[in-house]
Amino acid sequence: MTIETKWNTIYAQSDDSQAQVAAVLWDHQCLLPSRGIALDLACGLGANALFLAEKGLESHAFDISTIALDKCQQQALEKGLTVYCQPYDIEKGTLAENQYDVIVVSRFLNRTIAASIIKALKPEGLLFYQTFTQAKISTAPPNNPNYLLADNELLSLFSGLKVCFYQEYARVGSQQYGNRNEAFFIGQKR
Repeated sequence: MTIETKWNTIYAQSDDSQAQVAAVLWDHQCLLPSRGIALDLACGLGANALFLAEKGLESHAFDISTIALDKCQQQALEKGLTVYCQPYDIEKGTLAENQYDVIVVSRFLNRTIAASIIKALKPEGLLFYQTFTQAKISTAPPNNPNYLLADNELLSLFSGLKVCFYQEYARVGSQQYGNRNEAFFIGQKR
């Protein structure tokens, strides 16, 4: 089974109404520019792309799953929004340089494309990144260490960006409170 087939199967069975805006983006929407071009990379059902379009940004959504992109496009039409959806195999492609004012990556990790993501940001552009950590409390997938961040790894992967926000609670303090499964990062290209 190809990776595209795998994700098309998953998204064919998914409930579109369950798609949520990434917490790192939702909680820090005050940082968004009033206009510009945004990319929801590995967008899945496109909740971030739809949110960015609602905020007035020219919104692009890239994913390997054409089914997920079709569902995103349908949601955009129903809401009267424009989202430019594009099938894209992130692991095989590179992003155009100096193209985006905002890039959002949520619950996707491919360490080899970090430099391409940085290059794709325009000067002063923002990266909102949120994904699972090795120190997560939950036993739910993903559990493959290839898809889990080591401690402070986002800070290392995106060290070329100015850190605007970073959060990684993991197992510190009272574990029944706060997001214990993911790291949140916001960085700005200088």
